[in-house]
Amino acid sequence: MYRVLIHNDDKTTMGFVVQILVSVFALQNEKAIQIMLEAHDTQVALVTVETLERAEFHVEQCRSLARAQKYPLTLTIEPEE
Repeated sequence: MYRVLIHNDDKTTMGFVVQILVSVFALQNEKAIQIMLEAHDTQVALVTVETLERAEFHVEQCRSLARAQKYPLTLTIEPEE
């Protein structure tokens, strides 16, 4: 299993991050806000743990949506320990 992490940046809006988390990862709005705030406060937050194939798919979806809006939103994948 793999951890999907979202990273804070100075350009991507908080609202867009919440929108991405809700639409791509099917999170409830409250959970998406919690993750967004954690990333904002600590620079990185855990979004989910899933198979590598799903993680790669979700990260690519997020990158594509973010780049279309000119946001540098970054998500990374790391093996779960």
